[in-house]
Amino acid sequence: MLQIFFVTLPFFALIAAGYAAARAGALPLAAIPGLNVFVLYFALPCMLFRFGAGSPIAELLDAGVVLIWGLGALLVVGAAVLLGRRARLGWNDAAFGALVAAFPNTGFMGVPLLVAILGAKAATPTILTMAFDMIVTSSLCIALSRLDGADGHGAAKAMRQALRGILRNPMPWSIVLGGLASATRLALPAPVERTVTMLAEAASPVALFTIGAVLARAAVLAREHQASAIVAEAMGSGASPPRRASLHDTLPVIAIKLVAHPLLVWSIASGFMALGLPLAPTTLATLVLLAALPSASNVSMLAERFGADDDRIARIILWTTVAAFFTFPLVAGWMASS
Repeated sequence: MLQIFFVTLPFFALIAAGYAAARAGALPLAAIPGLNVFVLYFALPCMLFRFGAGSPIAELLDAGVVLIWGLGALLVVGAAVLLGRRARLGWNDAAFGALVAAFPNTGFMGVPLLVAILGAKAATPTILTMAFDMIVTSSLCIALSRLDGADGHGAAKAMRQALRGILRNPMPWSIVLGGLASATRLALPAPVERTVTMLAEAASPVALFTIGAVLARAAVLAREHQASAIVAEAMGSGASPPRRASLHDTLPVIAIKLVAHPLLVWSIASGFMALGLPLAPTTLATLVLLAALPSASNVSMLAERFGADDDRIARIILWTTVAAFFTFPLVAGWMASS
């Protein structure tokens, strides 16, 4: 357990460093979008391409991994939506609560962390789950978020927006190109290979630092929004301050993400293995640990774009990240001993 903690500590320390730098003003908030662009459009795609190109094509087409992860994601979405609707949330907030419960921070955090713990074999199931969540889980939750509308036009428009977002996202394309390189045994020219390698090696530290900065920015903006609304109310504008997300609003989703999700994935995988599905121990551990990751930071931006309660979503992301510092090593120790 102590050894796992020492492996995970530097990853969370980089997140904390990014948070501290942004909150202290050493990293201007205006610089954070630039970090995001570097990670999303340069560093992470190169990392994913290298992992895809270095993986056997049969592993990149593992239907068992997709089945287990997909079933787990759909069950988490269903449970979180039901929970949100019972709490009298609209479809928009319930759907994005489900997305933040089902979508782990695979790209920025999962790929480097799991490879550090389990080795290079963890990369292939990791990028398969990432592709599923970007394409299926996100699209499903965005479609559900539009059910508050009176007709189907809102849902259709949201689905088109989601599809455009997927097509413009370089990470799925980098996975596809990596798979093609693996299938064709393509070797990049040496200067190109070295450039890709340098960018890939920068992905992990910059991505983790950026997570912390994004969380700090969300906290600062939420506080400024609250303060401006209070001032407006005091000046008699009639605007009321936005309701801050309470522990009652966020704790159930945090519990689903960090406790129920990994247990559910483990149960589904164990059930299929009992029925004869071949699943390597490393793959099982990878899937469970991916489910134990904190929520993806980009869900907050999606929630803001589609008019959901982004303050609630940002708080869930923040607290799952903080809590995962303690819960993730426990899950990793459990998988190591099983």
